[in-house]
Amino acid sequence: MRLSRYFLPVLREDPKEAEIASHRLMLRTGMIRQEAAGIYSWLPLGFRVLKKIENIVRREQERAGSIEMLMPTIQPAELWKRSGRYDDYGKEMLRIADRKEHELLYGPTNEEMITDIVARFVQSYKQLPLNLFHIQWKFRDEIRPRFGVMRGREFLMKDGYSFDLTREDGEHAYNKMFVSYLRTFAAMGLKAIPMRAETGPIGGNLSHEFLILADTGESQVYFDAAFHEKDWSTFELDYDDREAVAAVVREFTSMYAATEEMHDPERFEREVPEGRRVSGRGIEVGHIFFFGEKYSRPLGAKVLGPDGNEHYLQCGSYGIGVSRLVGAIIEAGHDENGIIWPAPVAPFHVGLINLRQGDDATDAACERLYEQLSNAGLEVLYDDTGERAGEKFARMDLIGLPWQVIIGPRNVKDGMAEIKDRATGARENVPLEFVASVMTERLAAVLS
Repeated sequence: MRLSRYFLPVLREDPKEAEIASHRLMLRTGMIRQEAAGIYSWLPLGFRVLKKIENIVRREQERAGSIEMLMPTIQPAELWKRSGRYDDYGKEMLRIADRKEHELLYGPTNEEMITDIVARFVQSYKQLPLNLFHIQWKFRDEIRPRFGVMRGREFLMKDGYSFDLTREDGEHAYNKMFVSYLRTFAAMGLKAIPMRAETGPIGGNLSHEFLILADTGESQVYFDAAFHEKDWSTFELDYDDREAVAAVVREFTSMYAATEEMHDPERFEREVPEGRRVSGRGIEVGHIFFFGEKYSRPLGAKVLGPDGNEHYLQCGSYGIGVSRLVGAIIEAGHDENGIIWPAPVAPFHVGLINLRQGDDATDAACERLYEQLSNAGLEVLYDDTGERAGEKFARMDLIGLPWQVIIGPRNVKDGMAEIKDRATGARENVPLEFVASVMTERLAAVLS
């Protein structure tokens, strides 16, 4: 993509309304624009990141055997009345009526609707197990929306739902999602620590939330530093192998990790050696629940079992805050100059900077390299504008692409390009003919 033809409305000054880094940087880089309190338009740069995250989530859900579908944003109130949650949910639920005075709501989650769908179409244990998910916009009327996409009213979420015959089958479905979430966040370059959690308005008695560390996190967390020492990049296993999946869950839940609400100081000191005790702030990016028959009973979701009797389905739900992750990743990765994107979710892989637009030799070298990098499968943002070098460097650091390739008249004369690693600031000179192969090698994990 040529920057001269791209829509990137970068702001020169920090927005006054932004209280945390992610909100400030998302507004400054032109990723989002606020339309109302807690409601944003996603501009091209932000939308690219959103889709990268969404695609990783989708890929890992499908690997774990979950099937994608799509449910509407507007739901009939009658379903929520049947489950008993319509009055319990409170003012966060946006309640509306159509022209025929039918009571509707803008869905904050989909347990009722998906359970009703399954109740209508699944009658036999032979149709189980079943795990369905969708990636859909939600709305919760926060009393005080703040921090940009971290606590907005409209947000994009992956919510998935499992349906099984027995509790043992249901717990295996829960364990599969536990492992899938570890894989999902690791694929984004994150270590999201699983912590035992309250079930809240979803219900049930088994729940874990996944948190990444950031100074501006909403939760105080306490955990064993051994989490940081683990290799989170490899969880290659057969999801149908119950023992292998359960072993991963046992491994991660055997180490101490708790939010302030679930923290036990005495147990923390007893189980975790002093040198490994870590406390800090965490941002929730995922939450999983197993709640058995909580929704299947009131909504009539039951099947004929192998014993000839009817059984209410054992259910769980599994959420990932897709739009929230954009802000959370920025909170976990930025410096005084701007964003530092992990390569898997970066809007572009490489920023190509032409230091002397209009110089024939420099333009020609940049054009050749732009074509080579693009043909190698890399996503390139080519700064072909006529602005000063300082402005180009500052903007490229601000938007935080993993790699910068810098070319000016002096580089071209020497047959070299300068390569900068945004995360470390390290720079090196590479012969022009090798730049594409070097970049491809360094981004191989993303391109595979």
